[in-house]
Order: sequence, then structure tokens, then C-alpha cells
Amino acid sequence: MALISSLSSSLTGMKVAQSQLEIISNNIANVDTAGYTRKTAAQSALVSAGQTMGVTIGNTGRIVDESLLKNFLTSNATTSSLSAQYNYMSRLDNVMGTTEQGNSLSANVGNLQSAFETFSTSVSSPASRYQLLTNAQALTSKLNYLSDNVQTLRGDADMQIKDDVAKVNSLLESINELNTEIVKYTVMKRDGVANLQDQRDNALRELSSIMDITYYTRDTGAVVVQTTSGVILLDNEVHEMSHSAQSKLSAANTYDNGNVLGIFVDGEDITKKINGGSMGGAIDIRDSKLTSLQSQLDEMSKVLIDQINAVHNQGTAYPNMPYQITGTSTFIADKGTGAYNQNIRIDSGDVRFIIFDENGNQVESGSLKATMGFSEGSLDDMTSKIQTWMRDEVGLTGAIAQINDDGKLEISTEDSRYTISIIDEATSNAGSGQQDVVLSFDVNGDGFYDQTAQGFSSFFGLNDFFVTDKNDFIYDSKVVSDKSAVNVTTTLSFSDNVNGFDYGSVDISKYMTIRDIANLINQNENLNTHIKASLIANGDGYMLRIESLEGAQLELSENTDSGIIKKLELYPSNCGDASAIKVRENITQNANLIACGSPDFDVTKGVFTINAATNNIANKLAQVFTNSQVFNQAGDMATTTTTLANYSSTFVGNVASLTATSQSSFEYQNALTEAISYKEAQVSGIDLDEELSQMIIFQQSYAACAQVFTASREILDILLGLV
Repeated sequence: MALISSLSSSLTGMKVAQSQLEIISNNIANVDTAGYTRKTAAQSALVSAGQTMGVTIGNTGRIVDESLLKNFLTSNATTSSLSAQYNYMSRLDNVMGTTEQGNSLSANVGNLQSAFETFSTSVSSPASRYQLLTNAQALTSKLNYLSDNVQTLRGDADMQIKDDVAKVNSLLESINELNTEIVKYTVMKRDGVANLQDQRDNALRELSSIMDITYYTRDTGAVVVQTTSGVILLDNEVHEMSHSAQSKLSAANTYDNGNVLGIFVDGEDITKKINGGSMGGAIDIRDSKLTSLQSQLDEMSKVLIDQINAVHNQGTAYPNMPYQITGTSTFIADKGTGAYNQNIRIDSGDVRFIIFDENGNQVESGSLKATMGFSEGSLDDMTSKIQTWMRDEVGLTGAIAQINDDGKLEISTEDSRYTISIIDEATSNAGSGQQDVVLSFDVNGDGFYDQTAQGFSSFFGLNDFFVTDKNDFIYDSKVVSDKSAVNVTTTLSFSDNVNGFDYGSVDISKYMTIRDIANLINQNENLNTHIKASLIANGDGYMLRIESLEGAQLELSENTDSGIIKKLELYPSNCGDASAIKVRENITQNANLIACGSPDFDVTKGVFTINAATNNIANKLAQVFTNSQVFNQAGDMATTTTTLANYSSTFVGNVASLTATSQSSFEYQNALTEAISYKEAQVSGIDLDEELSQMIIFQQSYAACAQVFTASREILDILLGLV
């Protein structure tokens, strides 16, 4: 009986040794296989009826430190996020240009400043005019180019998010299938679970490079996968993600205002709950870093437009004075009558119209208040007075003054021999001194003056240097907290050139926040088919944004001088100015239309004269660049007072700084992730020396068992022969 037991024990020993050698050989073969973990199998005594019958081996297991794996997943998600951010920022940095090559934004601003300064001292020089035009176009082209690149990168990030969502869904399906196999193998006590777990861990690692995830394992062996913020992605079934991407975005397309769609799971928008991986990095780039930079470009463009135009509108081009001028400001007609019955009032000063002949001699001059008899009335009243004066007093029988079909002020002598110059003066007396008039304007024709402005030509945009060709369909407030009450009680009304005047309004109480106001507008049935309100993250707070869904010229009004508009500075947005800014078309066709001076009053003759060498306006244009300007908060750049050159240099520095920071952060985090991976390899990886030593042990074990088996069989054969 002892010999039979010996045979059984030695035979099981050989089988176990053979199985162990097979495991070792697989370990050695997979020493360079990514994600493969060291496999082992525990041995135990084989006992039957209280008697030891040899040895048995359990199912193959693996050596894994779960806490290290979870640390790796977290670190890997951060690394991938920083890698994505560095990729996009380096692409933007590559198109910024360099000061040395003279093609950076700050270099373009400096070149335009130099051109304005040169022009101010040589206004009669055609070369200085064309150099000014060339540098102005170069700057606007640079702003357009940078803005387009920012939006292209945002679009690329949105498309990456779409691709990442598809990859996440595919990986979750794979993990779910592996869960099913692992549970089945575990229940059936089949070998192979360890290899399936390796495959599942590899999928989790890949998933963590796309988004931040965590997991836990159920008693069945299946894992539940969720985001680090707690959104379930896999639990017995896959909770698929979805995202509709846009390849081309504009400054007005943001996630905050709903024009960029979110990432959804089971109908819930989880965009803001994704904080890592390439997807998280793309979200941060699309919705934060690049939008911040875009707002800085737009703010710079807005200041450039406003300040240059305010001065240029004070001047007159000579000898190429226009006989026909059309403004850039758009006004709303009464939907029923088509009349422009909003009131406009001259609060101080007067507006003088001067008609010159083809030789630059004054034909006639008249002031809007004293000569034409208009100091307050509707836009139609004002244009009628101007037209009557030009036809009856000047003798230009075909002259036109009207708000045209596009809602813009148009004034024309209709005779190219007679040109127009418009200047503001301190009083109604001719030659009283050039000074911007102060205007009040009733935007919705209700008799209450909603706006004040300085400069007649500037208000109507009659002699703008820079234009954008976009209407005011978006209004933004200043940056405020979304949790603080506005402390204003008012009724805010809405008008536009599609739906007419006052097609809806909301009553605002002093205890409301801007978030409450946005909700109030969006829940109003008279408004929410025409406009929408949203909160746009900007630096350390939010802007209240109100925009026309129809892209219509929008006007906000309220019957108080101290309402929500003034309190929140709820004015037309500069959103998209950088992509739209350009030099006015007729100036690009004729640089002689650049204003350099304004008419002078000859006291002895009692007439206005104009001289091609007059440079008072040219000097003021140059001072726009030397004087400090106020720049409102734009993204992470706080409100500041500085020059255009300094602001542009700061922007260029911001891009370089963000690129360098993202690079250094990525390199540091990548090294940390590699360190965790190395530590994992020390625990779970294959050590060839250790495997070879184990191989020797089991080879010797097999040989010893074989000798025992052979000896026992020979003895048994002898005994059987004796019998």
C-alpha cells in the first residue's frame, strides 16, 4: 500500500512541477509584454481519507498591488490632460510670430504706432498715408489670424472630445465583456481569470488616459467604473457617453451659452465633471484657456476700434472729401410703420455741416440746432431737417439724408462736386471751437432717453477708420459674482430689428442675482423664442450675456437712469471683434480718405477752410497709442490701464507663459507617472533572475519525483514477480 501511495505522490509532484514550469515559461515569454503581470499558482497537499496522496495546484493567480494601479490611473489621467493642453498651447504659440521677425502681435501694434506718429508729422506725404494703411491692415490681419487660429484650435479640441467619447464607449464595452468572462470563469472555477484581469487592467489604463476614472471590484470579480466625481460609466451595463461636435467654432460659440454642446451620460450633462485625461485637457482648452485668450484679443480690438474711431470721426479727409457718407451704427425701425421714431437730443454743443466745392471752398455751413432748428426729436425728424437744409438752403436739390434700408444714417449731396464735412462745436456759433457734442438717445421710441454718447459722427459711425461689419446681437455685463444680489428694482425691455420695439420684458427685483435674471429671461415665453441669457465665466466671476437667437440688432431699455443696464454695464459685447476687425473698405481703396485734420474757421472771412497740411486729428490719432487706455477684465487678465503696445505685449507673454507652464507641468507629471509605473513593475513585473531560480527549483522537483516514481515502480515490479 505504501508503494501505491508513493507512486501517486510522485506522479502528482511531477504534474504540479510541470504546471509550475509552464507558468514560469509563460512569464519569461511575456517579459516585454505591456500590461502582463507575473503569474503564480499556490500548491497544497492532496489529502484523501486522512491520508496524504501527494500535491495539488490551484488556479493561476497574479501579483498585483491594487492601490498602485489606482494611483497610476489617477496620475495617468493628469498626465494625459496636461499633454493635451501643452499640445494645443504649443500649436498656438507657433503661430504667434516673433518680435525679432517683426510678425508678432506686439510688433504689429508697434509698427502701427510708428506709422501714426510718422503720419502726424507728414500728412501731405502719400508714402506716409500708404504706410499707415499697410500697417493698419497688417495689424487687423494679425488679429483676424490669431482669432481664427484660436477658434480652429477650439474646434479641433471639440472634435477630439468627440473621438475620445467614441473611444471611451468602446473601452467600456470591452471592460464589460471582460467582466462577464471573469465572472463566468470564477463561478466555474476555470483557469485563465488572471489573464482576463490583465486585459481588463490594460483597458482601464487606456481609459484613464482619456478621462479621470476610478473603480471598485464586486465580490463577483466584476469591476464598477466611474468618474472621479462619481458618475457611473459601467455597472453591469455600459452607460454610454455622447457628444455632438463642431469642427468650426466662433468666439460667440461657448459651452457656457449652450452653443457648444456638452458631454452626456443617461441624459445628464457631465462636461464639468470630467477633470482629467485627454478629454479633460481638451475641455479645459476649449472652454477656459482659449476662450480667455480670445476675450483678450477681443478686448484689445474693441479698445483699438473705439479709440481710433472716436478721433477719426472728428476729422475730414482732404483733398478727397466724401460727397456721400454712410454710418456703421444700426437703428431699429417701427415694425408697423417703418418709421425711425426713436428720439435723439443734443444736450450740449452743436453739430455743424459744411458743404465744400470741388476746390475746397465753403459753399454753405449750418448747425443742426441753430440753422436747421433741430435739438430734439425723432431720427426721422433729424434726417428730414438735414435734407431740407441741403436742398433748400444749399441748393442741392437731389441731396439725401435718411436712415436707409439697413438702418444706417446716410447723407449724400448726390453731386460729387460738392462734399460734406461734419464737425462738433462747443456752441452754435461758427468757429466756437471743435468739441464733441453730448447726445441722449431713446432706443425704443418710448420717450425715455436710455443712452448717452459723445460725438455726432462717432455715434452714427459716419467716419470710422476700423469696422467689424457685425451688428449688436450680443450684450455682455461686466464681471460680477453670480451669488451677489444686483440691488436694483427695474423692468428690462427688449427690442430688435426683427421683432420690433418692446416685444417682451422682465421685472427684476433687488434681491436677484445675475443667475436669477438669466433664468427669468429664459423662462419667459415672450422672450425665449427670440433671445437667450447665459452666464459666461470670465476670470474670477461671470458676465451676464443676452443674445438674439435670430442674430438681430438688439436693444435693451428701461425707464430709469440707475437701472440694471448702468449697474451691470450691460452693453453691446466685443465678442468676436478680433476676428471681424478691418479697415473701412473705402479707405483701403483710397488712403487719401484717412482723416488728418478738420476744417478751420477764418474769422476775417467768416467761412471754414480746409488745408491738406492740417494735422490736428493726425496728432490725436498718434496719441491714442501713447496714452494709457482702460481695458476691462478679459479672461484671466484683470481690468488694467495701460497702452495698446503694453497690452499686446502682455497677451503675447500670456501665450508664451501658458505654453511654458503646460510644458513644465506635463514633464513633471509624466515623470511622476513613470515612477509609479516603475514601482508597479517592481511588484507585478517579471524578474528573469527570479523566474530562472524558480525554474531550477521545479526542474529539480520534477527530477526528484521522477526518480521516486521510477524506484517505486521497480520495487513494485519485483514484488509482483515474486508473487
